[in-house]
Amino acid sequence: MKKRIACGLLALGAFLARSASSAEITIPIEKYQLKNGLRVILSKDNAVPVVTVYMIYDVGSRSEEKGHTGFAHLFEHMMFEGSANAPKGTHFATVESNGGSLNGSTHPDFTDYFEVLPSNKLATALWLESDRMRSLSINKENLDNQKEAVKQERRLSFDNQPYATAQVDVWPTVMFRNWQSSHSLIGSFEDLNASSVEDVSKFFKTYYAPNNAALVIVGDIQTAEAKKLIETYFGDIPSQPQPKRPDLTEPPGFQATTKVQKDPLARVPAVAIGYLGPKRRSPDYYALHMIDAILTGGDSSRFRLDLVKGKQSVIQYEAELGWPFASALDYRDPEPYAMFLLYNPTFTAKQIVDQVQDEIAKLQNTPIDARELDRVKTLMRAGVVKDMQTSMNRARTLGQYAITDGNPELINTELDAMLAVTPAQIQAAAKKFLTPDKRAVMEIVPSPNQQPGAPGQQKEGQ
Repeated sequence: MKKRIACGLLALGAFLARSASSAEITIPIEKYQLKNGLRVILSKDNAVPVVTVYMIYDVGSRSEEKGHTGFAHLFEHMMFEGSANAPKGTHFATVESNGGSLNGSTHPDFTDYFEVLPSNKLATALWLESDRMRSLSINKENLDNQKEAVKQERRLSFDNQPYATAQVDVWPTVMFRNWQSSHSLIGSFEDLNASSVEDVSKFFKTYYAPNNAALVIVGDIQTAEAKKLIETYFGDIPSQPQPKRPDLTEPPGFQATTKVQKDPLARVPAVAIGYLGPKRRSPDYYALHMIDAILTGGDSSRFRLDLVKGKQSVIQYEAELGWPFASALDYRDPEPYAMFLLYNPTFTAKQIVDQVQDEIAKLQNTPIDARELDRVKTLMRAGVVKDMQTSMNRARTLGQYAITDGNPELINTELDAMLAVTPAQIQAAAKKFLTPDKRAVMEIVPSPNQQPGAPGQQKEGQ
């Protein structure tokens, strides 16, 4: 489970469905499609007068072309630069002046945007989202402005933070050999500087069309009124030719690899360990997600008890199907099951990797007992119920199931599939995927005498 370096409470945002108890939790869903291809998912909840409008586009960094890295992230910024009827600054000012919140984010396989507002402002949110889908302001001034904004974000949020550049730029090259997956999610300054208004306009027309998106509305709505507003604001936006999904196939013949990355900002050493994972929503996918919960979920996890408290070799950790850019919810194969561990400098990176592999070997050699499995399932169920209490989390989950699987109803069935995983399936998946010959490792070594940004990588065979 993603620990966000703090080993905190398990947060499983990916699944919600029937609990194993007598109580049943069901998210109401109504879905349909506009004539222009826009997928619409409505989920009514009148408990509080709040509504979330969530727009997800089926484009991320893995859709980029060579020479145009960072376009998905750049475009996330461009979407807040104004549109024909909502000039620059209007989007933020309108939402925030009405007591709402908003944001956007870029991922390997999608880009999303949201507004959370009082429910009587639903029309306002739909107007803002539709206007930038219809008529985004793409010009040289806005592009140049956002190029600099992206550069500054990279400097402050990645290049000026320990471990971040290694995770964003180096780790994909360790884990993947297909360029679509191995290039940086943030992209390069060279590609950013070379981008033109024509390039950005083409990207917008190709990917930011209604037929490449899903609109999710969750909260205090009247369904008939919401449908009328959606048709009014989005119904006449023209569709575009459906973009072709990139070929993400990894070449055969994976060889175990270790790469050493020197980090002048790091104060303690770290190691990332990854194993290429299974097909999304396959039995092995569910089993590996359960393995992650066993190893890293909560204060009674095996890593917490054996590595942090027992051997005192690991200081902090995080792990996830799809780490570091995806989660089990938006995992699209090929993705790894991977983890990141800060460790005690009196140990070596090899010792930490061996200790992790020893913990995995226990799962491979001995079926998990019923008591521990019940603990993990209870923790998972509680995390899901807690996570689904906000309209924003429900909207995000519905949208990602709609885009990735074409089936938002999975929000009401996925936990059943997860909780049905057996000890035998866990053991088999650990043996099949989590072996040293299928392992990629990145060692991050503190290097205080090296200037940030200076070359500091070397590759070693393992």
